[in-house]
Amino acid sequence: MREEDLVLGDGRTLHFYDHPPQGRAAELAVFWHHGTPNIGRPPEPLFEVAAELGIRWIGIDRPGYGGSTPVSGRDIASVAADVARVADRLGIKHFAVMGHSGGGPHALACAALLPERVLAAVNVAGLAPFDAQSLDWFAGMGEFGAASLRAGVQGRAAKTYHEGLGLEFDREMFTPEDWDALAGAWSWFDSVVRPAVTQGADGLIDDDLAYVAPWGFDCARIACPVLLVHGLRDRVVPAAHSEWLARHCRSAELWQRPDDGHISVLNYAASSLVWLRGQVRTA
Repeated sequence: MREEDLVLGDGRTLHFYDHPPQGRAAELAVFWHHGTPNIGRPPEPLFEVAAELGIRWIGIDRPGYGGSTPVSGRDIASVAADVARVADRLGIKHFAVMGHSGGGPHALACAALLPERVLAAVNVAGLAPFDAQSLDWFAGMGEFGAASLRAGVQGRAAKTYHEGLGLEFDREMFTPEDWDALAGAWSWFDSVVRPAVTQGADGLIDDDLAYVAPWGFDCARIACPVLLVHGLRDRVVPAAHSEWLARHCRSAELWQRPDDGHISVLNYAASSLVWLRGQVRTA
């Protein structure tokens, strides 16, 4: 995998990753949008199926993570311009997007704001907008995660204070199926979470503040095909979030996994890539 820095006109740096399919020509570029707190390295457990499908992975460290310069006050919409800049650097005109958890809203932002470039989007266990009408946004969330996001609602000072408390992670946020996935192929998460948290909380704080603020785009504007995948046992982002998105994204398809949680649902991600490749073939 190739890693590079892109220095922008305002002086900040975007760190990105480029992983072409091994053994065949790339037929589709897919921008991976990482969760919170992660760095942007694309998902290694999906490399084999991606290679079979001719998928080239591109990942970006969101501002404040990895090698990317922090941007205080960034909103979800701002990711679209960053993705467009990296795509231009790589000479990629059209691409698809895929996000997991907090990466889901960022993938949707690209679909909404780059309609002439984004061919299709996959959102796995992603959040709905905080101001979503008729959605009880916190209902079904574990106390640990809900408390962190509620602190964000109170503003940067409260969120920063909350992160400084050093609270022990609540293992009950994940289901037994999630822990099984983390002990197997998705142990990969250790390689993207550990470097994200060891460099401080800037990225996490800015992410959580962005989730509970106006996103800067309307999901109803998304015209490309969208696949929403969610585990019904998810305790981190309740399945009602994807149900709301399915009702408000014009071309959305919803796959619900009755026995999966927030991580184990990724065991179904290979099928999501097959769906993605099929949408692009018929575009």
